Amino acid sequence: MKENADTGKPRNSVGMLGTASTMGLHMVSAPLVGGGIGYFIDGRFGTWPYGSAIGVLLGIAAGFRMVYEDSRRIIRAHEESLERDQPR
Repeated sequence: MKENADTGKPRNSVGMLGTASTMGLHMVSAPLVGGGIGYFIDGRFGTWPYGSAIGVLLGIAAGFRMVYEDSRRIIRAHEESLERDQPR
């Protein structure tokens, strides 16, 4: 893997680190958003606590999906950097 002359780190490590750092945010924000939407639905239709519970569960599922997609993006970027840096 080629390195930057000034830092000695792999070239795309900052981009991969940025993607990896958002994974934790996805696991927190998605259930909060899902629960908020469920809470709104509960208030609108009087279905407490079912809307909130379903919203949180859907948010958790969405958070895991976003983490999966981010991990695939990191793996793909790493593989591309390895292919690009192979001697020919």
